[in-house]
Amino acid sequence: MNRPPSSADRWGSPAMARRLRRRYAAERRFRRIGAAAVALSAAFLAFLLITMIAQGFRGFTETRVALPIDLAAAELPIEPARLKGRGADLALAGAGLEDAVDRAATNAFGSDGIDLLSPGAWIVVRDAVKADPSLLRRTTDFSLPVASVYDVAAKGEGMPEAERVVARLRARGLVSTGWNIGFLRDADATDPTRVGIWGAAKGSLLTMLVTLALAFPIGVLAALYLEEYAPKNRWTDMIEVSINNLAAVPSIIFGLLGLAVFLGSFGLPRSAPLVGGLTLALMTMPVIVIAGRNAIKAVPPSIRDAALAVGASRVQVIFHHVLPLALPGILTGTIIGMARALGETAPLLMIGMRAFIAAPPHGLTDPATVLPVQIFLWSDQVDRGFVEKTSAAIIVLLVFLLAMNGLAIYLRNRFETRW
Repeated sequence: MNRPPSSADRWGSPAMARRLRRRYAAERRFRRIGAAAVALSAAFLAFLLITMIAQGFRGFTETRVALPIDLAAAELPIEPARLKGRGADLALAGAGLEDAVDRAATNAFGSDGIDLLSPGAWIVVRDAVKADPSLLRRTTDFSLPVASVYDVAAKGEGMPEAERVVARLRARGLVSTGWNIGFLRDADATDPTRVGIWGAAKGSLLTMLVTLALAFPIGVLAALYLEEYAPKNRWTDMIEVSINNLAAVPSIIFGLLGLAVFLGSFGLPRSAPLVGGLTLALMTMPVIVIAGRNAIKAVPPSIRDAALAVGASRVQVIFHHVLPLALPGILTGTIIGMARALGETAPLLMIGMRAFIAAPPHGLTDPATVLPVQIFLWSDQVDRGFVEKTSAAIIVLLVFLLAMNGLAIYLRNRFETRW
């Protein structure tokens, strides 16, 4: 039996008006809390980006000092013909070019002149001589990178003695600042003025290629089988639960698995992009399977029924109709999974990709490192010159991640079909 409405339940009564005011006040509080959460998240993100850009921008620049070098007076014993071909670097080094640069620095800046220059300064001279052999017959003003302690001092965060040296050179008009092209072109080094990010970037690229080549086809085929062919029974349910649990397993567990299986059992080379890609493929595959199943499930059953009605086989229905329509969702999930794999550090540390690698890898089995591990290694260095290099490497990694996420958004918008 229905209870007759009391006066408090009637619209327009004072009690109902109070209840409505409380509801509206609760809604306004919820909206304010949500806006505050968004603003706080944006503030943290802005703080991170501003800090990284402010610190990392200086990592893309270097301080140089002008140094006149009389290579004619040095009388280097080298024939101009030796400056062509692969043996030019060894020939110039054997002829004493580095000693000639050191003598010029001592003559120009005193007994401490050698310490003023970066250990790689003579390489700048070497490359200039290779490009123009006529420099061996005259005096030339070179702009050479300074050592790390003076580079940091020139950027305003060095030791007082180094800052006084830089101030004296700056007063003579000998100091300049330019782009550090070597940071984008070279590999790791022990001196912060000579380090580069290209070795780690190439290692990341090769590792991601192996990961994509394995995880994408296997993950997509597994998703197609589970969604289109697998019977609904207890074993299938167990497989689905296992895949969902694998997607949430900590990444270091996959590193231990890769260490035991690929290095311990198969004997694959340590620190190689091949092993890194295999390990990250194990971690990325469950994400691709879950994203693929959701995308395949979103294709309307009428598409399958229509294709079967006109005589298409089951395989034709899947590969001619279902898979093309589900591909945007699959690609979006795949790229997001790859972006996560690109930022992973723990599993790659377990398989030895934290070694000091001074040359970019030339193949899948060459020793290599990756961007997140390179950042981790530089952040552990005590030299203050590595601080800005670490921030600059983080900027490069963020650019990679933003590019991959931008590609995912483009593919989703380009191929997405609205039902």
